[in-house]
Amino acid sequence: MDLATLALFLPACFALNMAPGPNNLLSVSNATRYGYRASCLAGIGRLLAFAGMIALASAGLAVVLQTSALLFYGIKVLGAAYLVYLAVQLWRADPQAQAESTAAKVGLWALARQEFLVAAGNPKAILILTAFLPQFVVPGEPITPQFTLLGAMFLMLEWIAISAYAYMGLHMRRWFAEPRGKRLFNRCCAGLLAAAASVLLMARRA
Repeated sequence: MDLATLALFLPACFALNMAPGPNNLLSVSNATRYGYRASCLAGIGRLLAFAGMIALASAGLAVVLQTSALLFYGIKVLGAAYLVYLAVQLWRADPQAQAESTAAKVGLWALARQEFLVAAGNPKAILILTAFLPQFVVPGEPITPQFTLLGAMFLMLEWIAISAYAYMGLHMRRWFAEPRGKRLFNRCCAGLLAAAASVLLMARRA
């Protein structure tokens, strides 16, 4: 890959990584509830989901998702249902109980699994990667090494986005230190997750 292609890929990719979405919203919420470190480590689940999607795009298996309406809508409905479930959990969360649970050891495996399921439950993410990454593949050169390099850079920038959103959540945690503020923030996040579920349900195949 030449420097000109790299200069185009990096800013375009980072804009994609930093775009507000269910996973980035989850990073903010986790940071406010469990702290910066827990939120960043939970993001590993998202990276694993995206790595699988990049592998699918590289192997051309995403075409199956594009051609199978049943598979696409099945994943979409399950993903939206999970977002609604998270929204309900946040809406009903007790701020006082959160304060007590923060002091206790947080199950990072559960948080990482949550990130993985939110990412994996969005079939549009596979299609976006399928449409985005090939634009920067140089014709005439081996495809697999190029996809590997592009995918690695995508995941690296995604990790930066995870850290940035978690840092944002850490500062919001200070602003919403009181139980009333925590409840307000949780319910705002719940509303945004429910809205993301609605958008996902309306998504159509390209």
